[in-house]
Amino acid sequence: MNTDKNRVFKPEKLFAPRNFKCPQIKPNQYLEIGTGKGMHAMQFAQENPDKNLIAIERTRVKFDVFAARTAELELNNLLPVHADAIPWVVHGIAPSSLDGIFLLYPNPEPKNASQRWLNMPFFEFLLSRLKPLSPLVLATNIQEYADEAEEQAKQLWGLNVERVNVPQDSARTHFEVKYLARGETCHQLNMVKPKEYRTHFDDWVAPNNTQS
Repeated sequence: MNTDKNRVFKPEKLFAPRNFKCPQIKPNQYLEIGTGKGMHAMQFAQENPDKNLIAIERTRVKFDVFAARTAELELNNLLPVHADAIPWVVHGIAPSSLDGIFLLYPNPEPKNASQRWLNMPFFEFLLSRLKPLSPLVLATNIQEYADEAEEQAKQLWGLNVERVNVPQDSARTHFEVKYLARGETCHQLNMVKPKEYRTHFDDWVAPNNTQS
């Protein structure tokens, strides 16, 4: 749990994204942040028709490719979202409503380590949106990033963590394909929110969220 009072996340300070519409949170609801051109998101939706995925991408060019391809495939269990993930999650996701979260090959933020996901106060809020005993999966090709994230997950956030190497034949994202083709090791952290886990945001719901 984050005990640095100077860095406590303040969701009430964030405005909803422009033209925001509160999503319908469905059964077996998953979230992917930083989906890029949607390679993993589309694979996940196709392979898991009983599960629903919201996939967020901030970059317009990548999102347009992703959204067009999703429309062609007519994937009714996949919702592409063009937005900054932090305010969108704050206003769009109710507490304990997600069955899983994917953070696949996030920006390592080499010049600003405080902006890495597990170093951000927002990470506590993100955990509050996850159901107990549900997974949060992070993958990276950078060992130092994985080492730091694993330490933070265990020591700061109190999560159960399994660390594995991504199989050489995995092809979930364009980055993953490239890294594995170069012979790099890709690290994956399978983090699980404990059953009795508590955050400061377990009862916090945005005023415009109708899912609660």
